[in-house]
Amino acid sequence: MQTTFTPPPLPATLSTQQQERVSAFMRRVYNWMAGGLALTGLVAWWAQGSEAVISALFNPQTGGPTMLFWVLAIGELGLVFGISGMVHRLSSSTAGLLFALYSALNGLTLSFIFLLYTQASLVSTFLITAGTFAVVSVWAYTTKRDLSGWGQFLFMGLIGIIIASVVNMFLASPMLYWIVSYVGVGIFVGLTAYDTQWLRQMALSGQMDEETGNKVAIVGALKLYLDFINLFLMLLRIMGDRR
Repeated sequence: MQTTFTPPPLPATLSTQQQERVSAFMRRVYNWMAGGLALTGLVAWWAQGSEAVISALFNPQTGGPTMLFWVLAIGELGLVFGISGMVHRLSSSTAGLLFALYSALNGLTLSFIFLLYTQASLVSTFLITAGTFAVVSVWAYTTKRDLSGWGQFLFMGLIGIIIASVVNMFLASPMLYWIVSYVGVGIFVGLTAYDTQWLRQMALSGQMDEETGNKVAIVGALKLYLDFINLFLMLLRIMGDRR
């Protein structure tokens, strides 16, 4: 997911003013991200406790997704591409509402994990994901190393695991399942670092007014939200205890 915002190279050292600007911007990003994750979790918890909602999303006989589930999933994809691709044409308030809508819809479609995995494994995997995300994000925020060269490699890897996941829906290969899971962890750890540094560079650009800064913060929150959720799901596939 790319935008037309292009940050400049990282400076060798930061002035006090630059440090304050970056800190304020990243706080906005993480606040949006945390709000999105909280909304997703609340909606997923509510949905799994409602028999009517679960029956509407998953076939009671087969356990597979219903047509409504796929409609919501396609709607989520549309929102992701809409927020990231049309952010220049949206107001920051509209972008924020769309991000909240996406987070809520994602909570509905992710409610199945409460049916597949034990509560203890969901909690432990979430904590491991949060710790991993925090360590990687802090490293990317503070490192002097330029991570911009990772972008193309990580994007190709992301496309690869998407294609492999779709293929495995038909092959049902346990080996491919585990390969995708472990490679996926690496890809989303890398994307967390790459996106964090991208956001830091955007804050340092000094080319954003307040409205643009708010929109970039929302796009950035969406990027990190997606990194976190997908890292969580990949780790859950590896570490989660099924019911």
